[in-house]
Order: sequence, then C-alpha cells, then structure tokens
Amino acid sequence: MKKAILAASALALIAGSAMAADLPSYKAPPPPPPPPLITWTGLYGGLNFGVGFYDTNSSNAWGAGFNNHGGSRAGVVGGGQIGYNYQVTPMFLVGVETDFQGTSIGSGAGGNTYNWFFGLPPVTTATLNWFGTVRGRAGLTLLNSKVLIYGTGGFAYGEVQRNGWWNQNSAVQTGWTVGGGGEWMVIPNWSLKLEYLYTQISGNGNNNGGWFFNPGWGLNSTNNRTRFHTIRAGVNYHFNFGAPAPVLAKY
Repeated sequence: MKKAILAASALALIAGSAMAADLPSYKAPPPPPPPPLITWTGLYGGLNFGVGFYDTNSSNAWGAGFNNHGGSRAGVVGGGQIGYNYQVTPMFLVGVETDFQGTSIGSGAGGNTYNWFFGLPPVTTATLNWFGTVRGRAGLTLLNSKVLIYGTGGFAYGEVQRNGWWNQNSAVQTGWTVGGGGEWMVIPNWSLKLEYLYTQISGNGNNNGGWFFNPGWGLNSTNNRTRFHTIRAGVNYHFNFGAPAPVLAKY
C-alpha cells in the first residue's frame, strides 16, 4: 500500500513538472532605453532678425565745435550666423561664432560736429549699412542640457555712411562687441536664441566742412566712432559634426 502511494506521488510530481515546463514565461520586459543625451557640441548655422539703435553720443568730434548727435533712428537688423560649440562638461560650454548683418540703423541730422565758428547747423546723417562680428562664447547648460545661457564678445566691423552738405563718404570701421544671450534646444538639432550685443566701431577722421570752411586744418574733423545696440532673435540648426556618439544603457 505504501509503495502504491509513493508511486502515485512520484507520478504526480513528474506530471506537474512537465506541465510547468510547458507554461509560457512571464519574465518582466527590460525597461525602455533612456532618451539620447542632448549635446551642444558640433557645427551649427542659422538665421536671425531683430532691432538696433545708436548709443547716445555715437559720433565723437573734436576741433572747432562740439559733438551734436541728432535724433538716432532705430532700424531693423537681419542676417545669418555660423559657429562651433564644444561642451567641456555636461554643464560648461565654449565656442566661437561669426555673423553678418544688414541693417537700416540711422541717425537724424547732427551726426557729427556743430561748427560754432561759422554758425553752421548740424546737418550730417550717419547710417550703418551692415556689420559683422567674430566672437567667442562661454556658457552654462541647464534643464537637462536643453537651455544654454552664455556670454559673448570679440571683434566687430561694419560700414558706416555719412552724408553732409558738402560730402558723402562711407568707410569700413573696426572695433569690438560684447553681450550675451540664451538658447533653447526645442527639438533635436533645432534651437531658438535671443541675444543682445553692444558694439563700438571706429575709423579715420574726415573733413565734413569742405575746404572752404576747413582748409586742411582739421577744425571740423571727427574720429567717426559709432556705438550701437542690437537685440536679435534667431534659429539654429545643429549639424553635430564632431559631436560624440550618444551613449545608451546596456542590458
């Protein structure tokens, strides 16, 4: 009797094991892979558009008279930029950027010198036709690297045209620029930016009074120093050339 019970128990265990082996596996699936790491490293390029206006006292004069910069006229600015970023750490970034802008920034009468000796009214106007910059950038990335806050500064150049009673001249001036901004990686490879720059460029002096009122004595000469502010919004496409490949978790 005991032998029969033991045999039946053994058969039951064997049958249970066989049935369990035939059941499907319910092993939990692996967790989804993490999203690709956002990186700012690499080449980028884009377009921008904004406004600009002269700083007070933009054209500094010397000689027989005093500077009387007339009503500064704000204008639009627009152009493109190209640059390269390198993310030194997950939070710290450095880079270089160059841009070129067309502008309609101008001034009213009185861009240069009021000549008190001859009682001449201020009649010179100054227009910034275009300008460009070559700048370094350094900043911090925030919010899982989606937002970049940066400072920037470097070399600036531009063409300023001055129109007066007796002469018209335009010259390419050089100088410096400094500013800062923010950039937001909206979707992979595309970012929006907002940037402010203060720029000063200057060139050689010129005689705005003509030979009759200034016979080579430099009495009505200016150093044509031009200072202006710009505020621009833009969009960039990030090619990610030179960026490291994203690292995904292994399972």
